[in-house]
Amino acid sequence: MHFKTDIEIAREAQKKPIREIGARLGIGPDDLVPYGHDKAKVSQDFIRGLGARGDGRLILVTAINPTPAGEGKTTTTVGLADGLNRIGKKASICIREASLGPCFGMKGGAAGGGRAQVVPMEDMNLHFTGDFHAITSAHNLLAAMIDNHVYWGNALGIDVRRVTWKRVVDMNDRALRDIVASLGGVANGFPRQTGFDITVASEVMAILCLARDLDDLQERLGRIIVAYRRDRSPITCRDLKADGAMTVLLKDAMQPNLVQTLENNPAFVHGGPFANIAHGCNSVIATRTALKLSDYVVTEAGFGADLGAEKFMNIKCRMAGLVPDCVVLVATVRALKMNGGIGQADLEAENVEAVRKGCANLGRHIENLQLFGVPVVVAINHFMADTGAEVQAVMDFAREKGTEAIVSRHWELGGEGAEDLARRVAEIADSGANDFAPLYPDDMPLMEKIGIIARRIYRAGSVSADRQIRDQLHVWEEAGFGHLPVCMAKTQYSFSADPSLRGAPEGFDLPIREVRLSAGAGFVVAICGKIMTMPGLPRKPAAEQIRLNERGQIEGLF
Repeated sequence: MHFKTDIEIAREAQKKPIREIGARLGIGPDDLVPYGHDKAKVSQDFIRGLGARGDGRLILVTAINPTPAGEGKTTTTVGLADGLNRIGKKASICIREASLGPCFGMKGGAAGGGRAQVVPMEDMNLHFTGDFHAITSAHNLLAAMIDNHVYWGNALGIDVRRVTWKRVVDMNDRALRDIVASLGGVANGFPRQTGFDITVASEVMAILCLARDLDDLQERLGRIIVAYRRDRSPITCRDLKADGAMTVLLKDAMQPNLVQTLENNPAFVHGGPFANIAHGCNSVIATRTALKLSDYVVTEAGFGADLGAEKFMNIKCRMAGLVPDCVVLVATVRALKMNGGIGQADLEAENVEAVRKGCANLGRHIENLQLFGVPVVVAINHFMADTGAEVQAVMDFAREKGTEAIVSRHWELGGEGAEDLARRVAEIADSGANDFAPLYPDDMPLMEKIGIIARRIYRAGSVSADRQIRDQLHVWEEAGFGHLPVCMAKTQYSFSADPSLRGAPEGFDLPIREVRLSAGAGFVVAICGKIMTMPGLPRKPAAEQIRLNERGQIEGLF
Protein backbone atom coordinates (compact mmCIF):
# COMPACT_ATOMS: atom_id res chain seq x y z
CA MET A 1 0.00 0.00 0.00
CA HIS A 2 1.32 3.44 -0.95
CA PHE A 3 0.91 6.07 1.73
CA LYS A 4 1.00 9.59 0.40
CA THR A 5 3.81 11.79 1.62
CA ASP A 6 3.15 15.00 3.51
CA ILE A 7 4.01 17.06 0.47
CA GLU A 8 1.70 14.99 -1.78
CA ILE A 9 -1.15 15.51 0.66
CA ALA A 10 -0.40 19.23 0.90
CA ARG A 11 -0.47 19.59 -2.90
CA GLU A 12 -3.97 18.12 -2.99
CA ALA A 13 -5.29 20.65 -0.45
CA GLN A 14 -8.46 22.46 -1.44
CA LYS A 15 -7.33 25.83 -0.14
CA LYS A 16 -9.74 28.70 0.25
CA PRO A 17 -8.78 32.29 -0.56
CA ILE A 18 -7.15 33.79 2.51
CA ARG A 19 -9.75 36.55 2.66
CA GLU A 20 -12.38 33.83 3.39
CA ILE A 21 -10.27 32.48 6.26
CA GLY A 22 -9.94 36.02 7.61
CA ALA A 23 -13.67 36.65 7.27
CA ARG A 24 -14.40 33.66 9.53
CA LEU A 25 -12.49 35.50 12.27
CA GLY A 26 -14.06 38.86 11.51
CA ILE A 27 -10.98 40.21 9.72
CA GLY A 28 -12.05 42.27 6.71
CA PRO A 29 -10.15 42.33 3.41
CA ASP A 30 -8.82 45.81 4.15
CA ASP A 31 -7.24 44.50 7.35
CA LEU A 32 -5.29 41.78 5.55
CA VAL A 33 -2.01 42.37 3.73
CA PRO A 34 -2.05 39.56 1.14
CA TYR A 35 1.01 37.60 0.11
CA GLY A 36 -0.53 35.83 -2.87
CA HIS A 37 -3.92 34.12 -2.57
CA ASP A 38 -3.27 31.78 0.35
CA LYS A 39 -1.40 33.76 2.99
CA ALA A 40 -1.61 37.25 4.44
CA LYS A 41 -0.47 39.42 7.29
CA VAL A 42 -2.94 40.89 9.79
CA SER A 43 -2.54 44.65 9.96
CA GLN A 44 -1.33 46.43 13.08
CA ASP A 45 -4.28 48.83 12.92
CA PHE A 46 -6.75 45.95 13.13
CA ILE A 47 -4.88 44.37 16.03
CA ARG A 48 -4.84 47.66 17.95
CA GLY A 49 -8.63 47.76 17.71
CA LEU A 50 -9.06 44.41 19.48
CA GLY A 51 -8.01 45.58 22.93
CA ALA A 52 -11.48 45.65 24.52
CA ARG A 53 -12.45 42.13 23.48
CA GLY A 54 -12.35 39.20 25.89
CA ASP A 55 -9.97 36.28 25.47
CA GLY A 56 -10.74 32.71 24.46
CA ARG A 57 -9.31 29.59 26.09
CA LEU A 58 -5.58 28.95 25.70
CA ILE A 59 -4.42 25.37 25.13
CA LEU A 60 -0.71 24.50 25.10
CA VAL A 61 0.60 21.48 23.20
CA THR A 62 3.95 20.11 24.34
CA ALA A 63 5.67 16.71 24.20
CA ILE A 64 8.03 14.19 25.72
CA ASN A 65 11.72 14.52 24.83
CA PRO A 66 12.17 14.11 21.06
CA THR A 67 13.54 10.91 19.56
CA PRO A 68 14.27 9.81 15.99
CA ALA A 69 10.97 7.88 16.17
CA GLY A 70 9.02 11.13 16.14
CA GLU A 71 6.43 12.65 18.46
CA GLY A 72 4.31 14.88 16.20
CA LYS A 73 3.75 17.95 18.33
CA THR A 74 2.85 20.30 15.46
CA THR A 75 0.77 17.56 13.82
CA THR A 76 -1.18 17.17 17.07
CA THR A 77 -1.60 20.94 17.41
CA VAL A 78 -3.13 21.10 13.94
CA GLY A 79 -5.23 17.98 14.39
CA LEU A 80 -6.59 19.16 17.75
CA ALA A 81 -7.65 22.52 16.35
CA ASP A 82 -9.31 20.82 13.36
CA GLY A 83 -11.02 18.47 15.81
CA LEU A 84 -12.28 21.39 17.91
CA ASN A 85 -13.75 23.02 14.84
CA ARG A 86 -15.39 19.73 13.80
CA ILE A 87 -17.24 19.53 17.15
CA GLY A 88 -18.57 23.05 16.71
CA LYS A 89 -15.95 25.14 18.50
CA LYS A 90 -14.36 28.27 17.04
CA ALA A 91 -10.68 27.42 17.24
CA SER A 92 -7.45 28.81 15.80
CA ILE A 93 -3.85 27.64 15.79
CA CYS A 94 -0.72 29.59 16.77
CA ILE A 95 2.58 28.02 15.76
CA ARG A 96 6.09 29.15 14.84
CA GLU A 97 7.62 29.66 11.43
CA ALA A 98 10.18 27.20 10.10
CA SER A 99 13.90 27.92 9.99
CA LEU A 100 15.74 27.12 6.77
CA GLY A 101 18.60 25.51 8.72
CA PRO A 102 16.65 22.46 9.96
CA CYS A 103 14.68 22.20 6.69
CA PHE A 104 17.93 21.65 4.79
CA GLY A 105 19.55 19.76 7.67
CA MET A 106 17.76 16.87 9.36
CA LYS A 107 14.80 18.02 11.46
CA GLY A 108 12.59 18.85 8.50
CA GLY A 109 9.78 21.36 8.24
CA ALA A 110 7.34 22.74 10.75
CA ALA A 111 3.91 22.53 9.12
CA GLY A 112 2.54 19.31 10.65
CA GLY A 113 2.10 16.05 8.79
CA GLY A 114 -0.31 13.61 7.21
CA ARG A 115 -3.91 14.90 7.25
CA ALA A 116 -3.04 17.44 9.95
CA GLN A 117 -1.03 20.10 8.16
CA VAL A 118 -0.90 23.83 7.67
CA VAL A 119 -0.69 25.02 4.07
CA PRO A 120 0.92 26.32 1.89
CA MET A 121 3.49 23.83 3.20
CA GLU A 122 6.30 24.60 0.76
CA ASP A 123 6.07 28.36 1.35
CA MET A 124 5.99 27.96 5.12
CA ASN A 125 9.12 25.81 5.11
CA LEU A 126 11.05 28.12 2.80
CA HIS A 127 10.90 31.93 2.59
CA PHE A 128 7.23 32.32 3.64
CA THR A 129 6.54 36.07 4.03
CA GLY A 130 10.17 37.06 4.60
CA ASP A 131 10.00 37.52 8.38
CA PHE A 132 13.23 35.62 9.05
CA HIS A 133 15.05 37.60 6.38
CA ALA A 134 13.89 40.84 8.03
CA ILE A 135 15.11 39.61 11.42
CA THR A 136 18.45 38.58 9.93
CA SER A 137 18.83 41.98 8.26
CA ALA A 138 17.92 43.95 11.38
CA HIS A 139 20.32 41.90 13.51
CA ASN A 140 23.19 42.29 11.05
CA LEU A 141 22.53 46.01 10.58
CA LEU A 142 23.27 46.41 14.28
CA ALA A 143 26.45 44.32 13.91
CA ALA A 144 27.57 46.49 11.00
CA MET A 145 26.91 49.67 12.96
CA ILE A 146 29.06 48.42 15.84
CA ASP A 147 32.08 47.88 13.60
CA ASN A 148 31.38 51.08 11.71
CA HIS A 149 31.30 53.06 14.95
CA VAL A 150 34.68 51.66 15.95
CA TYR A 151 36.10 52.41 12.49
CA TRP A 152 35.07 56.08 12.61
CA GLY A 153 36.72 56.96 15.90
CA ASN A 154 34.88 54.89 18.54
CA ALA A 155 33.37 57.84 20.41
CA LEU A 156 31.51 55.45 22.74
CA GLY A 157 34.75 53.79 23.77
CA ILE A 158 33.79 50.25 22.72
CA ASP A 159 36.33 47.68 23.86
CA VAL A 160 36.63 45.51 20.74
CA ARG A 161 37.57 42.57 22.98
CA ARG A 162 34.17 42.86 24.66
CA VAL A 163 31.78 43.07 21.72
CA THR A 164 29.06 40.52 22.54
CA TRP A 165 26.86 41.01 19.46
CA LYS A 166 27.59 38.38 16.83
CA ARG A 167 26.12 38.17 13.34
CA VAL A 168 23.43 35.68 12.30
CA VAL A 169 22.38 33.64 9.27
CA ASP A 170 19.33 31.37 8.88
CA MET A 171 21.30 28.26 7.99
CA ASN A 172 23.17 25.54 9.85
CA ASP A 173 26.84 26.44 9.25
CA ARG A 174 29.35 25.24 11.84
CA ALA A 175 32.24 26.95 9.98
CA LEU A 176 30.88 30.33 11.12
CA ARG A 177 30.74 29.59 14.85
CA ASP A 178 34.11 31.19 15.58
CA ILE A 179 35.72 33.56 13.06
CA VAL A 180 38.04 36.57 12.81
CA ALA A 181 36.53 39.59 11.07
CA SER A 182 38.00 42.72 9.45
CA LEU A 183 41.18 41.13 8.13
CA GLY A 184 42.87 42.69 5.11
CA GLY A 185 44.26 45.98 6.29
CA VAL A 186 43.28 49.39 7.64
CA ALA A 187 40.47 49.96 5.15
CA ASN A 188 38.57 46.95 6.51
CA GLY A 189 38.49 48.04 10.14
CA PHE A 190 39.92 46.60 13.34
CA PRO A 191 40.36 42.79 13.35
CA ARG A 192 38.55 40.98 16.15
CA GLN A 193 37.31 37.53 17.05
CA THR A 194 33.58 37.05 16.59
CA GLY A 195 31.15 34.50 15.12
CA PHE A 196 27.68 33.73 13.84
CA ASP A 197 24.58 32.32 15.50
CA ILE A 198 21.60 30.92 13.64
CA THR A 199 18.86 33.53 13.14
CA VAL A 200 16.41 31.76 15.45
CA ALA A 201 18.89 32.24 18.32
CA SER A 202 19.03 36.01 17.73
CA GLU A 203 17.84 38.27 20.50
CA VAL A 204 16.00 40.18 17.77
CA MET A 205 13.93 37.04 17.14
CA ALA A 206 13.14 36.77 20.84
CA ILE A 207 12.23 40.45 21.00
CA LEU A 208 9.90 40.24 18.00
CA CYS A 209 8.16 37.28 19.62
CA LEU A 210 7.75 38.98 23.01
CA ALA A 211 6.97 42.58 21.95
CA ARG A 212 3.38 43.82 22.35
CA ASP A 213 3.49 46.31 19.48
CA LEU A 214 5.89 48.43 17.41
CA ASP A 215 6.55 50.89 20.24
CA ASP A 216 7.42 48.05 22.60
CA LEU A 217 9.54 46.51 19.83
CA GLN A 218 11.67 49.64 19.45
CA GLU A 219 11.99 50.07 23.20
CA ARG A 220 13.23 46.49 23.59
CA LEU A 221 15.61 46.78 20.63
CA GLY A 222 17.09 49.89 22.21
CA ARG A 223 17.87 47.97 25.41
CA ILE A 224 19.98 45.32 23.68
CA ILE A 225 23.49 45.29 25.16
CA VAL A 226 25.98 44.88 22.31
CA ALA A 227 29.38 45.55 23.93
CA TYR A 228 31.22 46.88 26.96
CA ARG A 229 33.81 49.57 27.58
CA ARG A 230 37.12 48.90 29.28
CA ASP A 231 35.50 49.82 32.60
CA ARG A 232 32.86 47.10 31.91
CA SER A 233 30.04 49.64 31.49
CA PRO A 234 27.51 48.47 28.86
CA ILE A 235 26.83 49.93 25.43
CA THR A 236 23.36 49.47 24.00
CA CYS A 237 21.71 49.46 20.63
CA ARG A 238 20.16 52.81 21.55
CA ASP A 239 23.62 54.26 22.22
CA LEU A 240 24.50 53.39 18.62
CA LYS A 241 21.20 54.90 17.38
CA ALA A 242 20.34 51.70 15.55
CA ASP A 243 16.95 50.97 17.15
CA GLY A 244 14.94 53.18 14.79
CA ALA A 245 16.32 51.66 11.59
CA MET A 246 15.95 48.14 12.98
CA THR A 247 12.29 48.83 13.78
CA VAL A 248 11.77 50.02 10.20
CA LEU A 249 13.21 46.75 8.90
CA LEU A 250 10.92 44.78 11.24
CA LYS A 251 7.73 46.81 10.70
CA ASP A 252 6.08 44.29 8.37
CA ALA A 253 7.59 41.27 10.14
CA MET A 254 5.76 42.31 13.34
CA GLN A 255 2.40 41.63 11.66
CA PRO A 256 1.23 38.02 12.29
CA ASN A 257 0.84 35.70 9.30
CA LEU A 258 -2.54 34.10 8.63
CA VAL A 259 -2.77 30.81 6.71
CA GLN A 260 -5.02 27.73 6.96
CA THR A 261 -5.08 24.04 7.78
CA LEU A 262 -5.98 21.33 5.28
CA GLU A 263 -9.51 21.62 6.69
CA ASN A 264 -9.54 25.40 6.06
CA ASN A 265 -9.29 26.43 9.69
CA PRO A 266 -7.32 29.58 10.61
CA ALA A 267 -3.67 29.30 11.60
CA PHE A 268 -1.45 32.13 12.82
CA VAL A 269 2.18 31.33 12.01
CA HIS A 270 4.59 33.90 13.41
CA GLY A 271 8.10 33.95 14.86
CA GLY A 272 10.45 31.05 15.31
CA PRO A 273 12.81 30.90 18.31
CA PHE A 274 14.17 27.40 18.98
CA ALA A 275 13.34 25.99 22.40
CA ASN A 276 16.74 24.41 22.97
CA ILE A 277 18.62 27.72 22.59
CA ALA A 278 15.87 30.35 22.95
CA HIS A 279 12.39 30.53 24.47
CA GLY A 280 10.71 28.38 21.83
CA CYS A 281 7.25 29.95 21.45
CA ASN A 282 5.39 31.76 18.69
CA SER A 283 4.87 35.52 19.03
CA VAL A 284 2.89 37.14 21.83
CA ILE A 285 1.16 39.40 19.31
CA ALA A 286 -0.09 36.39 17.30
CA THR A 287 -1.27 34.55 20.41
CA ARG A 288 -3.06 37.56 21.84
CA THR A 289 -4.65 38.36 18.48
CA ALA A 290 -5.91 34.79 18.11
CA LEU A 291 -7.32 34.83 21.67
CA LYS A 292 -9.37 37.91 20.81
CA LEU A 293 -10.76 36.30 17.66
CA SER A 294 -11.35 32.68 18.73
CA ASP A 295 -13.02 30.75 21.53
CA TYR A 296 -10.08 28.33 21.69
CA VAL A 297 -6.45 28.88 20.69
CA VAL A 298 -4.16 25.87 20.34
CA THR A 299 -0.48 26.78 20.50
CA GLU A 300 2.71 24.78 20.89
CA ALA A 301 6.07 25.16 22.58
CA GLY A 302 9.20 23.65 21.07
CA PHE A 303 10.84 20.31 21.86
CA GLY A 304 10.04 18.55 25.14
CA ALA A 305 8.11 20.03 28.06
CA ASP A 306 11.38 20.44 29.98
CA LEU A 307 12.34 23.13 27.45
CA GLY A 308 9.45 24.67 25.49
CA ALA A 309 6.69 24.28 28.05
CA GLU A 310 8.88 25.43 30.94
CA LYS A 311 9.82 28.57 29.00
CA PHE A 312 6.24 29.11 27.85
CA MET A 313 5.14 29.14 31.49
CA ASN A 314 8.06 30.97 33.06
CA ILE A 315 8.88 33.46 30.28
CA LYS A 316 6.05 33.98 27.78
CA CYS A 317 3.12 33.72 30.19
CA ARG A 318 4.92 35.85 32.78
CA MET A 319 5.68 38.63 30.30
CA ALA A 320 2.40 38.58 28.36
CA GLY A 321 0.00 37.92 31.22
CA LEU A 322 -1.22 34.68 29.61
CA VAL A 323 -2.86 31.82 31.53
CA PRO A 324 -3.07 28.39 29.87
CA ASP A 325 -6.33 26.56 30.51
CA CYS A 326 -5.12 23.08 29.55
CA VAL A 327 -1.87 21.38 28.49
CA VAL A 328 -1.79 18.53 25.97
CA LEU A 329 1.32 16.36 26.34
CA VAL A 330 2.07 14.46 23.13
CA ALA A 331 3.66 11.01 23.16
CA THR A 332 3.94 8.16 20.70
CA VAL A 333 4.26 4.47 21.46
CA ARG A 334 7.32 4.42 19.20
CA ALA A 335 9.10 7.20 21.06
CA LEU A 336 8.30 5.61 24.42
CA LYS A 337 9.88 2.38 23.18
CA MET A 338 13.05 4.28 22.30
CA ASN A 339 13.06 5.85 25.76
CA GLY A 340 12.69 2.29 27.02
CA GLY A 341 15.91 1.26 25.31
CA ILE A 342 14.66 -0.14 21.99
CA GLY A 343 16.57 0.69 18.80
CA GLN A 344 14.89 2.37 15.84
CA ALA A 345 15.11 -0.80 13.72
CA ASP A 346 12.96 -2.76 16.22
CA LEU A 347 10.11 -0.28 16.75
CA GLU A 348 7.55 -2.12 14.60
CA ALA A 349 7.47 -5.22 16.85
CA GLU A 350 5.16 -5.17 19.85
CA ASN A 351 7.06 -4.59 23.10
CA VAL A 352 4.80 -3.65 25.97
CA GLU A 353 7.60 -3.86 28.52
CA ALA A 354 9.68 -1.29 26.60
CA VAL A 355 6.65 1.02 26.49
CA ARG A 356 6.22 0.73 30.24
CA LYS A 357 9.91 1.39 30.80
CA GLY A 358 9.87 4.39 28.46
CA CYS A 359 6.86 5.84 30.26
CA ALA A 360 9.30 7.11 32.88
CA ASN A 361 10.04 10.00 30.52
CA LEU A 362 6.33 10.65 30.03
CA GLY A 363 5.75 10.54 33.78
CA ARG A 364 8.49 13.06 34.48
CA HIS A 365 6.87 15.53 32.06
CA ILE A 366 3.43 14.99 33.57
CA GLU A 367 4.81 15.71 37.04
CA ASN A 368 6.64 18.82 35.81
CA LEU A 369 3.58 20.28 34.10
CA GLN A 370 1.50 19.66 37.21
CA LEU A 371 3.95 21.87 39.13
CA PHE A 372 2.50 24.86 37.23
CA GLY A 373 -1.06 24.14 38.36
CA VAL A 374 -2.47 23.50 34.88
CA PRO A 375 -4.51 20.37 34.04
CA VAL A 376 -2.67 17.93 31.76
CA VAL A 377 -4.00 15.47 29.17
CA VAL A 378 -1.78 12.98 27.33
CA ALA A 379 -2.38 12.69 23.59
CA ILE A 380 -1.22 9.38 22.11
CA ASN A 381 -0.31 10.34 18.55
CA HIS A 382 -1.31 7.08 16.90
CA PHE A 383 0.88 5.14 14.47
CA MET A 384 -0.57 2.24 12.49
CA ALA A 385 1.87 -0.27 14.01
CA ASP A 386 0.76 0.53 17.57
CA THR A 387 -0.91 -2.46 19.23
CA GLY A 388 -3.82 -2.37 21.63
CA ALA A 389 -1.69 -3.68 24.49
CA GLU A 390 0.95 -0.99 23.96
CA VAL A 391 -1.65 1.78 23.86
CA GLN A 392 -3.34 0.39 26.96
CA ALA A 393 -0.02 0.45 28.82
CA VAL A 394 0.27 4.19 28.17
CA MET A 395 -3.34 4.81 29.22
CA ASP A 396 -2.85 2.85 32.44
CA PHE A 397 0.35 4.74 33.24
CA ALA A 398 -1.30 8.12 32.68
CA ARG A 399 -4.11 7.15 35.03
CA GLU A 400 -1.55 6.25 37.70
CA LYS A 401 -0.11 9.76 37.31
CA GLY A 402 -3.45 11.42 37.97
CA THR A 403 -4.34 12.26 34.40
CA GLU A 404 -5.64 10.48 31.30
CA ALA A 405 -4.32 9.48 27.87
CA ILE A 406 -6.48 9.74 24.75
CA VAL A 407 -5.66 8.14 21.40
CA SER A 408 -5.73 10.61 18.52
CA ARG A 409 -5.64 9.56 14.84
CA HIS A 410 -5.32 13.01 13.31
CA TRP A 411 -2.31 12.07 11.14
CA GLU A 412 -4.44 9.47 9.37
CA LEU A 413 -7.90 11.05 9.57
CA GLY A 414 -7.39 14.76 10.19
CA GLY A 415 -9.80 16.49 12.55
CA GLU A 416 -12.16 13.51 12.56
CA GLY A 417 -9.44 11.44 14.23
CA ALA A 418 -8.97 14.05 16.97
CA GLU A 419 -12.60 14.54 17.99
CA ASP A 420 -12.33 12.53 21.23
CA LEU A 421 -9.25 14.51 22.23
CA ALA A 422 -10.94 17.78 21.28
CA ARG A 423 -14.06 17.07 23.36
CA ARG A 424 -12.04 16.29 26.47
CA VAL A 425 -9.66 19.24 26.04
CA ALA A 426 -12.57 21.66 25.57
CA GLU A 427 -14.29 20.25 28.64
CA ILE A 428 -11.18 20.73 30.77
CA ALA A 429 -10.43 24.20 29.35
CA ASP A 430 -13.99 25.31 30.11
CA SER A 431 -13.94 23.90 33.64
CA GLY A 432 -11.68 26.60 35.10
CA ALA A 433 -9.62 23.90 36.81
CA ASN A 434 -6.29 25.63 36.28
CA ASP A 435 -4.43 27.25 39.15
CA PHE A 436 -1.53 28.55 37.11
CA ALA A 437 1.61 30.05 38.62
CA PRO A 438 5.20 30.31 37.32
CA LEU A 439 7.82 28.15 38.98
CA TYR A 440 9.75 30.96 40.67
CA PRO A 441 9.17 34.60 41.70
CA ASP A 442 10.75 37.58 39.94
CA ASP A 443 12.81 38.60 42.95
CA MET A 444 14.66 35.27 43.34
CA PRO A 445 18.43 35.57 42.61
CA LEU A 446 19.41 34.47 39.10
CA MET A 447 21.55 31.52 40.20
CA GLU A 448 18.71 30.27 42.38
CA LYS A 449 16.33 30.46 39.40
CA ILE A 450 18.75 28.32 37.41
CA GLY A 451 18.92 25.91 40.34
CA ILE A 452 15.13 25.69 40.67
CA ILE A 453 14.77 24.68 37.01
CA ALA A 454 17.70 22.26 37.24
CA ARG A 455 16.43 20.51 40.35
CA ARG A 456 12.65 20.60 39.94
CA ILE A 457 12.30 20.26 36.15
CA TYR A 458 15.45 18.34 35.17
CA ARG A 459 15.96 16.51 38.51
CA ALA A 460 19.65 17.42 38.58
CA GLY A 461 21.54 16.63 41.76
CA SER A 462 23.82 19.65 41.38
CA VAL A 463 24.59 22.64 39.17
CA SER A 464 28.19 23.47 38.36
CA ALA A 465 29.09 27.03 37.41
CA ASP A 466 32.52 28.53 37.93
CA ARG A 467 33.11 31.69 39.91
CA GLN A 468 33.31 33.84 36.80
CA ILE A 469 29.76 32.86 35.83
CA ARG A 470 28.42 33.39 39.36
CA ASP A 471 30.17 36.76 39.57
CA GLN A 472 28.69 37.77 36.20
CA LEU A 473 25.19 36.94 37.40
CA HIS A 474 25.81 39.01 40.53
CA VAL A 475 27.00 41.97 38.44
CA TRP A 476 23.79 41.82 36.39
CA GLU A 477 21.73 41.69 39.57
CA GLU A 478 23.53 44.78 40.88
CA ALA A 479 22.78 46.49 37.54
CA GLY A 480 19.04 45.89 37.93
CA PHE A 481 18.55 42.73 35.89
CA GLY A 482 18.03 40.31 38.76
CA HIS A 483 14.24 40.25 38.25
CA LEU A 484 14.55 38.68 34.79
CA PRO A 485 13.52 35.07 34.14
CA VAL A 486 16.07 32.51 32.98
CA CYS A 487 16.16 30.90 29.52
CA MET A 488 18.01 27.58 29.64
CA ALA A 489 19.93 26.55 26.51
CA LYS A 490 20.19 22.77 26.73
CA THR A 491 20.01 19.65 24.59
CA GLN A 492 16.46 18.68 23.70
CA TYR A 493 17.15 14.95 23.80
CA SER A 494 17.50 14.52 27.55
CA PHE A 495 16.51 16.06 30.86
CA SER A 496 20.24 16.34 31.44
CA ALA A 497 22.89 18.14 29.38
CA ASP A 498 23.99 14.77 27.97
CA PRO A 499 21.88 13.86 24.90
CA SER A 500 22.60 10.16 25.36
CA LEU A 501 20.81 9.98 28.74
CA ARG A 502 17.27 9.10 27.68
CA GLY A 503 14.34 8.21 29.89
CA ALA A 504 14.21 9.99 33.25
CA PRO A 505 17.75 10.40 34.62
CA GLU A 506 18.23 12.07 37.97
CA GLY A 507 20.97 13.10 40.34
CA PHE A 508 23.31 14.23 37.56
CA ASP A 509 25.35 17.44 37.47
CA LEU A 510 24.13 20.23 35.15
CA PRO A 511 27.15 22.22 33.88
CA ILE A 512 26.57 25.90 33.06
CA ARG A 513 29.16 26.81 30.42
CA GLU A 514 28.21 30.41 29.76
CA VAL A 515 25.59 33.03 30.61
CA ARG A 516 24.32 35.78 28.32
CA LEU A 517 22.20 38.80 29.13
CA SER A 518 19.33 39.45 26.71
CA ALA A 519 18.32 42.80 28.17
CA GLY A 520 16.00 43.65 25.29
CA ALA A 521 14.17 40.33 25.23
CA GLY A 522 14.07 40.41 29.01
CA PHE A 523 15.77 37.20 30.11
CA VAL A 524 19.15 35.72 31.02
CA VAL A 525 20.37 32.80 28.91
CA ALA A 526 22.19 29.97 30.70
CA ILE A 527 24.07 27.76 28.22
CA CYS A 528 24.38 24.20 29.50
CA GLY A 529 26.94 21.59 28.44
CA LYS A 530 27.86 21.44 24.76
CA ILE A 531 24.71 23.00 23.28
CA MET A 532 25.49 25.21 20.26
CA THR A 533 23.75 28.42 19.20
CA MET A 534 24.90 27.71 15.64
CA PRO A 535 24.01 24.14 14.60
CA GLY A 536 25.87 22.18 11.95
CA LEU A 537 24.55 20.11 9.06
CA PRO A 538 24.46 16.30 9.47
CA ARG A 539 26.59 13.88 7.45
CA LYS A 540 23.78 13.54 4.91
CA PRO A 541 21.80 16.79 4.98
CA ALA A 542 18.27 16.88 3.62
CA ALA A 543 19.51 19.48 1.14
CA GLU A 544 21.05 16.65 -0.89
CA GLN A 545 17.56 15.36 -1.72
CA ILE A 546 15.72 18.64 -2.25
CA ARG A 547 15.16 19.57 -5.88
CA LEU A 548 12.61 20.65 -8.50
CA ASN A 549 11.01 17.85 -10.49
CA GLU A 550 10.15 17.94 -14.18
CA ARG A 551 6.86 19.74 -13.38
CA GLY A 552 8.66 22.45 -11.42
CA GLN A 553 7.41 21.07 -8.08
CA ILE A 554 9.59 20.82 -4.98
CA GLU A 555 10.71 17.32 -4.04
CA GLY A 556 12.48 16.19 -0.88
CA LEU A 557 11.08 18.89 1.43
CA PHE A 558 9.41 17.15 4.35
